[in-house]
Amino acid sequence: MSKADYAGHEALDPFFKVIQKGLKGLVEGEHYYDTIADNALFEFRYRFPGWPKTIRGRDKLIALYAGYGDSIQLRSADGLVVYSVQGGQVVILEYDIHGKILSTGRPYENRFVSIITIKNKKITHWKDYMDSLAAWRALNGAS
Repeated sequence: MSKADYAGHEALDPFFKVIQKGLKGLVEGEHYYDTIADNALFEFRYRFPGWPKTIRGRDKLIALYAGYGDSIQLRSADGLVVYSVQGGQVVILEYDIHGKILSTGRPYENRFVSIITIKNKKITHWKDYMDSLAAWRALNGAS
């Protein structure tokens, strides 16, 4: 796919960049979406209203993330820690995301751990953990 195919996903650029940095040399693809196998499984190990528990397939992930920038604008991502096991076939990434909630202007600060399985230089399985309380507070204006 070309970069034009990912238009509208720019709000996630800090996320894409921190993941690409963490997986450098382990996956192939110019854009984050290019690194994902067609039938990859994504597990979201948190319960958040309107967010699926699992999805299968790169196209479904792209569709899921399409509306992200309508509610959250990411500013940066940092705090990257990379753990590589099983000869680089499993990678654990810790990282922080910083941005704002567009409807309120409130800051959005969150921490993630992603456990990623790689086969043939493509992501085949992604298990995601986040601070769902931080997300809930940011989206609901709670402190």
